[in-house]
Amino acid sequence: MQTTVSDYAVVRLKPKTERRIQQGHPWAFSNEIEMDETARGLPPGVPVRLETANRKALGIFLFNRHPLIAARRISRNANSVIDSTFLEGRLRHALALRQALFDEPYYRLVHAEADGLPGTIVDRFGDSLVLQINSAGMEALRAELLEALERVLAPSHLLLRNDTTARQLEGLEQGVENLRGPFPSPLEVRENEAIYLADSAGGQKTGWFYDQRDNRAFVRRLVQGAGLRRVIDLYSFSGGFGLQAALAGAEQVTLVDRSAAALDLARQAAEANGVAARCDFRKADAFAALDHLALKGECHDLVIADPPAFVKAKKDLPQGLRAYRKLARLAAAQVAEDGYLVICSCSHHVERERFAEQVRRGIEDTGRKARVLRSAGAGPDHPIHPGLPESAYLKALVLALD
Repeated sequence: MQTTVSDYAVVRLKPKTERRIQQGHPWAFSNEIEMDETARGLPPGVPVRLETANRKALGIFLFNRHPLIAARRISRNANSVIDSTFLEGRLRHALALRQALFDEPYYRLVHAEADGLPGTIVDRFGDSLVLQINSAGMEALRAELLEALERVLAPSHLLLRNDTTARQLEGLEQGVENLRGPFPSPLEVRENEAIYLADSAGGQKTGWFYDQRDNRAFVRRLVQGAGLRRVIDLYSFSGGFGLQAALAGAEQVTLVDRSAAALDLARQAAEANGVAARCDFRKADAFAALDHLALKGECHDLVIADPPAFVKAKKDLPQGLRAYRKLARLAAAQVAEDGYLVICSCSHHVERERFAEQVRRGIEDTGRKARVLRSAGAGPDHPIHPGLPESAYLKALVLALD
């Protein structure tokens, strides 16, 4: 039987809790919802019609009473029916945006709430897709989502990377599933006139970080324009920044990462791009590597530090801020006179201003002066939801040091 909007249960907010949602925030928290008998009896992820305490409709939300984020808006239209046709419309809208922005089909196709699909990530690698479903609501709609993806793109390969910690918060099982394949391993990525290799089945996230695309392109222009010779890429992963520097003409590029598997992919990509002879690959912790370089008295024309999130929860904020300051201090000390520093944060709990302040303090700890040349976030295939500050998670600073 076809679902209609009348089939959706009504869930209501507590009095005086609706303002934030009315102003555009897409989530309702569990302590804002009247957990009456109806709400308590709903299965995780079911679409509901969310209303204010005085029965004003706020839209259709995907409801899960167990986590803190109990309701995620999927449509402002309270008469929407959430089926494969609805999801197909969202996918086509997301695809049209990316096709307007990029010449090749290598990008983030769906960026969760910002693209109207809560907790859902789809990264595109040519005719291969990597899908992550991080909310109970979209997990309940998994069959409809897969049907919609088939109609929109009909991918040759489809990998489900449902191994994120976010799924645990939603009460969902974790795992990796090859839905169509065999899935290519390693997976080729084309970006900024370079070829990279990604391990989408076993690497971090979906195997690649498209969010840094524009920042990597800026680094390439900087290296080429300033004639930078020696570059070190800390937390290099599979070579994103470092290989761009080598392609721009840097004579010596050192890539440092703790993952031997990621460095092996970077090495293979360097060979594919014809720059392996100018690249050195070191398996090491970034802080330990910086301490070692300081003892040796080495310096570089450009130091890049793009670490994983230092602040994964609010309780980690004080310690994480200290870590960013320490990283900025140690990295700045390795920058040659009139050189450059690129430093990033992907911790959404760290606001842009607080990150910039820790970087400023870290550089001042070395007694050096700096000018900010670029302060940026993620590329346009990672759109920011205007009502959800958490979606502006990436911060990247490029600084010129004296």
